[in-house]
Amino acid sequence: MAQGRHGGPAGDGAGEGGGVTAGTGGSPQAAGPAGPAGIAAADPSTAAALAVGITPCRVSRKEYERELDRLQTELVRMQEWIRHTGFRLVVVFEGRDTAGKGGTVKRILERLNPRQCRVVALGTPTERERTQWYFQRYLAHLPAAGEIVLFDRSWYNRAGVERVMGFCTDDEYDDFLRTCPQLERALVRSGIVLVKYWLSLSDEEQERRFQERIDNPGKRWKLSAMDLQARARWVDFAAAKDEMFAYTDIREAPWYVVDAEDKRTARLNLISHLLSVVPYGDVPHDRVVLPPRQEKAYKRPPIDSQTWVPRRYARG
Repeated sequence: MAQGRHGGPAGDGAGEGGGVTAGTGGSPQAAGPAGPAGIAAADPSTAAALAVGITPCRVSRKEYERELDRLQTELVRMQEWIRHTGFRLVVVFEGRDTAGKGGTVKRILERLNPRQCRVVALGTPTERERTQWYFQRYLAHLPAAGEIVLFDRSWYNRAGVERVMGFCTDDEYDDFLRTCPQLERALVRSGIVLVKYWLSLSDEEQERRFQERIDNPGKRWKLSAMDLQARARWVDFAAAKDEMFAYTDIREAPWYVVDAEDKRTARLNLISHLLSVVPYGDVPHDRVVLPPRQEKAYKRPPIDSQTWVPRRYARG
């Protein structure tokens, strides 16, 4: 196998815009495996689907909502199984700015119990955190038994924005590339299931989404000065991503690339894949019976003695 600059395996040459849609988690469009010629002619994401016997299908907005609803129900089943068995799941979301990481995390969380599933989206490290071991502030958020942790960006900041923007030294960067694969292997050996996603989109689509943020007051807060600098250094970030993959795309915790050119289908593909990598099943439930309402003398205070929210809207 070819070696990278630090002795890691060389990357596969995958650039931005391609993606992998692997696994069968909940996908209703299953078919027989396609032949080699059909796979070779497809884009990487479609080829990955065909390789596992899935025929991609186009979805309308209504079909998207219906399938998302079904997948979110499956996520609830998955969480119940995780809580019941003491499973520990960590999901890392990385990718270009505007790739849809936050929106995907939001859809995953929508119906889940926040006591057992939480998002970690750390900001700039404090002065105290800067003096710690780099990985320390992330490890504090790892799950206990029965929990799910979603990292909306993660320790991979060092391999991306910190590397490109000069926020870390060469020695710190080299140490990250040496340490990260060993740390992730240790997490997996401890029983944590680590799933890493890279959301990939093209230069043109990112530009369109940036412009939408500029023009839309409801999305303008998402646009930071750092985003604009990252946009100006697109190629540098692409090279950093390729080197990151060369060292950290390991067998114990591989990178899964998601074609994020279309946000809706990216969400469906990612969630269905996540469901496919967790071996969840049904959990036994006790029969639930509502108890009778308490019957006891009680006089409610006058309702006009309380402060009510003005009824600006009423049911039509």
